[in-house]
Amino acid sequence: MALIVQKYGGSSLATIECIQAVARRISQTKKEGNDLVVVVSAMGKTTDDLLKLATEITPHPHKRELDMLLSSGERVSMSLLSMALHHLGQCSISFTGSQSGIVTDTSHTEAKILEIRATRIKEELARGKIVIVAGFQGVSIEKEVTTLGRGGSDITAVALAVELKADQCEFYKDVDGVYTQDPKQYPHAQKMKTCRYEAVLEMAEQGAKLLHADAVRFAQKHALPLYIASSFDDSLGTYIGNS
Repeated sequence: MALIVQKYGGSSLATIECIQAVARRISQTKKEGNDLVVVVSAMGKTTDDLLKLATEITPHPHKRELDMLLSSGERVSMSLLSMALHHLGQCSISFTGSQSGIVTDTSHTEAKILEIRATRIKEELARGKIVIVAGFQGVSIEKEVTTLGRGGSDITAVALAVELKADQCEFYKDVDGVYTQDPKQYPHAQKMKTCRYEAVLEMAEQGAKLLHADAVRFAQKHALPLYIASSFDDSLGTYIGNS
């Protein structure tokens, strides 16, 4: 039995049909005998839509209130996904960042994780439940809701995987792996079965939206195996590590 952390991005959760498909994938992974923690982003373009609402109120939203607003997107997707899993007969429970024990500094909209007190996650895993965690957010040392900035759900997933000593951290996206070149620009680009952390980090630093650069650095520091694959089919993705 393995402990796996899976992360699903906004495009993977954009509609109810997408959420139901993700639930089926998670359910199958659980049936294979694995323990699962699932980190989710907000549905589709929800974060952008919420930010637009805020800027319609004021061109300079108060950052504390902006975090309160933006963090709500992941709460929607986590609860709907948990409901979908219950419908499939799986026991699951959803947690916000604060309920998951993700403690950050006090920098609203760009917070950094200081520590993870994952007691509740571990308790629910021990009960056999699938734990769904809202990505992109935490609670500050001053007990305020904080968000981690763009791509923060990637950081949530890797940080949780390291804290829980997971066997692997998997990212399911609208791409099916890491390619030698951008397949949208270069049709003959080849998907790689394996890839080194350094290569993915270089791509991230050059603007590729595969993974957040800080998430890759943290995974490399702790030698955490990563895997990128498509949410929409079962094709083999790319394993990322030191070799």
